[in-house]
Amino acid sequence: KIIAKKSQEKAMKIVFFCTVEVSMIVIRNALVEDYEQVEAIMQQVQQMHVSWRSDIYCPCSPVLSLKFFQQLLKEHSLFVAEYDGVTAGVMILEQRHIENPTHVTMDILFVDTMAVDEKYRHKGIGHAFFDYVKTIKQQKDFDSIELQVNARNEDAMKMYADYGFTPKSINM
Repeated sequence: KIIAKKSQEKAMKIVFFCTVEVSMIVIRNALVEDYEQVEAIMQQVQQMHVSWRSDIYCPCSPVLSLKFFQQLLKEHSLFVAEYDGVTAGVMILEQRHIENPTHVTMDILFVDTMAVDEKYRHKGIGHAFFDYVKTIKQQKDFDSIELQVNARNEDAMKMYADYGFTPKSINM
């Protein structure tokens, strides 16, 4: 019985099940075929940024050029979340190595982008992304995970705080 329980827990790290609905969330490397849906999600995020900070952000299309998308695919740094087989989230990860005389030497896993299609928000996709990021951090032995978030994105800030993130710097 203990062995069966351990194998169930191990399986949960690969495939995430939502408790509200009978749905599955799968995190995987993006494929060329994901481009249109990834761009649609990035458009939603850009619209939020424009509405919050039109002094910095402006409407644009595409947000993620096909050329840059293909570069991210080659670097294996673009991930998608599938919800019941539909691409519902996008995550871009970046490896940052800090080494200079004024800073502690560190290898950081930086979450450049984490976005969920508005139709699929509050279904556990962000949490599935973070569980995936934590697994990568452990497997690749990164010193920390870092990200940036718009101060007006209260839902994201709450989720990040739930995962133990605390503000390190504030831009004003």
